Amino acid sequence: MGTDRQRLGKWGELQAARYLARRGWKVLDRNYRDGPRELDLVVERDGVLAFVEVKFRSGPGCAEAFEAITARKRRDLELAARAWIREHGLDARKVRFDAVSVVRDPEGEDRVHHLPDAWWPGW
Repeated sequence: MGTDRQRLGKWGELQAARYLARRGWKVLDRNYRDGPRELDLVVERDGVLAFVEVKFRSGPGCAEAFEAITARKRRDLELAARAWIREHGLDARKVRFDAVSVVRDPEGEDRVHHLPDAWWPGW
């Protein structure tokens, strides 16, 4: 069934997917796996393909969530994105990497923060 942390992470991914969909992004894939690597969300809008890393945190702000996307994590996401692009036979020219944090503040209110172009791939 998964740990509480895993359930909260999946819940955060669902909130992020809903948030992006309300803003016109089409969710193409969720939880795509390439071996040990995982892409939380793959979305598309206006010819732009975005690979989205989602972080859920409870606390005062989103900075900690975004800081959790380390250089190693970014490299793993880039490798998984390449595999996804290959598998789907898509053009990789209009690709970006975004981050979304879902933060539950101490009062229990949830806030979603979308950071477009969170980093540039090293490929």
